[in-house]
Amino acid sequence: MLVTQQPVLRRFWYALMPMSHLDDGPKPFTLLGENIVLWKKSDGTPAALRDRCCHRTAKLSKGFVEGDNIVCGYHGWTYDERGACVRIPQNADGAIPSGAKVPAFHCQEKYGYVWVALDDPLRPIPHFPEDGATGYRRIFQFYQEWNTSPVRMMENSFDNSHFSFVHKANFGIANQPKPAPYEFSETDYGFEAITTVPIRNPAESHRITGTTEPITHRHLVNRYYLPFCRRFGCSYPASGIDHIIYNCATPIDDERMILVQWLYRNDSEADCSTQALIDWDATITSEDREILEATDPDVCIDTRRRVEFHMPSDKPGLIIRQQLLALLEAHGEQEVFRT
Repeated sequence: MLVTQQPVLRRFWYALMPMSHLDDGPKPFTLLGENIVLWKKSDGTPAALRDRCCHRTAKLSKGFVEGDNIVCGYHGWTYDERGACVRIPQNADGAIPSGAKVPAFHCQEKYGYVWVALDDPLRPIPHFPEDGATGYRRIFQFYQEWNTSPVRMMENSFDNSHFSFVHKANFGIANQPKPAPYEFSETDYGFEAITTVPIRNPAESHRITGTTEPITHRHLVNRYYLPFCRRFGCSYPASGIDHIIYNCATPIDDERMILVQWLYRNDSEADCSTQALIDWDATITSEDREILEATDPDVCIDTRRRVEFHMPSDKPGLIIRQQLLALLEAHGEQEVFRT
């Protein structure tokens, strides 16, 4: 699926970058092929416009912030968060032309990230109940550009059958390639998938899992949020530790995405350091990245149009595809993909 060619995808919220990235001035970002500029207003909230001055088409991300507004670095034309030009230095006493504006986008902060919807959103930013909950700490982990599609990323996130191969060097059990089955329930945001998975527990993961058992278990309550977010709701029954990851696969264009990932744990820094948690998940994430970048990013959602072979264990990916296809059809769209 060519994500830039599916208008309905513009009607969802996407996590773009940590708010801290805006501390030193405006930043560019490409979302679904749309070049935008982000900046932080005087009250600390974010704003987003098309990254193009209406005067001489210079990138506004090359400019600077002045109060609540963004100033073009070419001639100083100044825009508010609605995209209206509010100052033309070369014509300070004259009226500003009514057409002097640039498109503005829905923008807000949540979970420490800037979120943007390019068109009127169909639903709010997903609710992640661990954020701010007593006993949980939030850890920012990864903000990486991947050469793959968000559909591939979402499929892989629910694919337990790759553990024995892609992750055989750490937690995967090589001689147990058959994945544990999921119990599925569809929701208004996507679906919830529950399972319990046996994993290897080498010495370097003892502080992650909270146990020294050579083989331990993960109880997973995973959730898929249309179109490209997921919850990896991992609990280790042997220790009572929760290791809950949220991924946002934010589409840059038809071949690239940004992985935005953060973690919630119900332990302390003394139990397991932030750096240890980042390092452990970095190894696993890099293995996923390597294999996904070796796949075709143009995923065919409607398998009636192009054959792609599936096993029964691929059910999560098929449900993701079915829900995405239903979303397109509900808004009068057909899947666009390379032929």
